[in-house]
Parts: sequence; C-alpha cells; structure tokens
Amino acid sequence: MNKCIKIILLGLIILIFSCKENNSSGQSAKISADVDVKVLASGLEHVWEIIWSNDKLWITQRSGKISQLDPATGQVKDILAINDVESRGEGGLLGMALHPDFNITPEVFVVYNYLAGGAYKEKVVKYTFNGTTLVNPQILIADIAASNIHNGSRLLISADNKLFITTGDASVKTNAQDISSLNGKILRINLDGSIPSDNPFPQNPVWTFGHRNAQGLVFAKGRLYSSEHGPNNDDEINTIEKGRNYGWPNVEGKCNLPGEIEFCSTNNIVEPIYNWTPTLAVCGMQYYDKDLIPQFKNSLLLCTLKQSTLYQLKLNNEGNAIQGINEIISGTYGRLRSICIALDGKIYVGTSNGNNDKIIVIGKK
Repeated sequence: MNKCIKIILLGLIILIFSCKENNSSGQSAKISADVDVKVLASGLEHVWEIIWSNDKLWITQRSGKISQLDPATGQVKDILAINDVESRGEGGLLGMALHPDFNITPEVFVVYNYLAGGAYKEKVVKYTFNGTTLVNPQILIADIAASNIHNGSRLLISADNKLFITTGDASVKTNAQDISSLNGKILRINLDGSIPSDNPFPQNPVWTFGHRNAQGLVFAKGRLYSSEHGPNNDDEINTIEKGRNYGWPNVEGKCNLPGEIEFCSTNNIVEPIYNWTPTLAVCGMQYYDKDLIPQFKNSLLLCTLKQSTLYQLKLNNEGNAIQGINEIISGTYGRLRSICIALDGKIYVGTSNGNNDKIIVIGKK
C-alpha cells in the first residue's frame, strides 16, 4: 500500500511539475559550440565498461570479451575471452578496474556472472596483463547471487588500494537489508581478496547496504558517489558513507511517506542528494576536473540507458548537492552505459544497444 500511495502521489506531482524532484536552477545552457562529439569505433556488442590507461581504452563486452581500443586509429584489439562467463538478460561480463599503479603492477579486475552447480552466480576475478593477454586468474570473491536483472556491478579502486564492488539485489528485495547477504550492497575488499580490518562489520565485505541496483561509482571531492536504479520511480545519486543504510526496499528516494519517515528515523537512512521520477536508468558516472572543456568542470558526468542521455550534474563547492543539470548528448546514440575520461580531458562514452555498440569521443573542435 505504501508503494502504491507513493506512485500515485508521484504521478500527480509529475503532471503538475513535469517531474517529482527538480533542481531549483533547472536545466542549464546547452554545451558550447566548440565541443565536438563523434563516433570513434563501432561494431561492439553490449559494451559494459571502458577505462583509460596508457593511451588506450580497455573495454568489456557482456559476452565475456575484454578488448583494447587505440583512440588514435579506432582499432579494436581483443585481449581475452573469458570462457565461463554466462550472459543472461542483463548479466555477463560487467565491471572492470585496473590497478592504480598499472605500469608497475599490471593487474586487471573484472566482475562477471557464471554458473555454479546450475545456479546463476557472480564473482570478482583478478588477472595479470603480460603485455599481450590476461593470465593468472585469481578469484577474489565469489558465490554472489545473480539474476537476469539487478546484478550491479561497477568496480572502483580507491587511493588506499581498496576494491569497491556494487551488487544488485538479484531480484530478491529482502537481500538488500540482510547484512549476511552480499547482494544489494557496496562491498569493500583488499586487492588480494581479504577483508579490510576497518570495514564496518567484522569479517564482512559489506561497506554499505540497502541498495537496489547501483551501476555507477566514482570518487570526487573527498566523497564516494553512486548512481542507482529505482523501480519506476526514484533513480538516485547517493553519497556513500561507511556502514550506512540506503533504504531499499523500505525506502524509495527521499524519506517522504509516513512509513518511510519512521523507517528512516529508526535505521539512520542516507537520503539521495538527487532523485528522478520518471526514472532514467542511471548508469556509468565519472567526475570531470580537466581543463579541456571548462564548462564541465566540478561536475559528475552521468550515462543513462532509458533516457539515452549523457548528463552533466554540476556539484556545489561542498560536493553534497547538485546545483545544475545539462544535457551533453541526448537520443543520438541510443542507450549509454559507460564513461571514462582521458588525461587530456577527452571524454569517452560506450553505448549499450546490442550488436553494433559504439565508443563515442567528446572533445574540442
């Protein structure tokens, strides 16, 4: 009943104000005329992650393929096809991260879905790059429940060499509030798979809980930000705080219904800094701090699937609020899943449409 009431109320607000939650400054100006957007590569399949390293783009495709792309030529070179990847629905080979000192420690971390005794699961595996391919697979964490939907899973390595992993609730809502479950969480482990001694729950990789399906993760301004899929309402941008509860499934978006207010008070819930209804299917996210395109500085750049739009989310000085929103790309290339930023300030975006996915580059004319 609580959810039904919320959906009805949100529908009324949409009719009156065009959206449930809108920024007071509204849409800012469109991107400047000297910004160039073009296709760098095509013919890829369900691109999930793109990462910049050593003048190359590393790419995962959901079927299990890891590739490199040369941005100077647009040429794609396959590095590895992971045999035990099981691609079902939204599952398959998903997030990837490279060791922060990749030139010295050429380690590649990936998360993917697989079969274990007939059950659909998810695991994180570390490889070593030998200059040609990936070798020495080491399982860091496994046996995470998976589903055709709600698998997460973005990877991010912090400055102190901790690996953060977003997991979806695997279509079982109660997983998110269960600390003994690895689903509906943001996990934090050491790069060897061990559990850090300063995690909030002893001998537990859980860093935060109460998540539905977070698919974006980035550090900026001394904070960790996530983007999270809501149901039909309340996609969220959250700031991630150690040991905190983010409410799902008892809370959707802000704590603004009687049952939610009580649950939030009792469980010390963190509310999103921004939420959207109708949903956009928020996904990959990066922070722009380069000089190439000054208009984007001090902003989160957010990919969306349902909306097929790349958004600029301008942060306030403290980083605890979004004070302006701008569309960078909208509708031209279909679903946008992943994003990375090169050292020179160029922005690379991966589409997620199927058999002819593209890598788009945004720079100066």
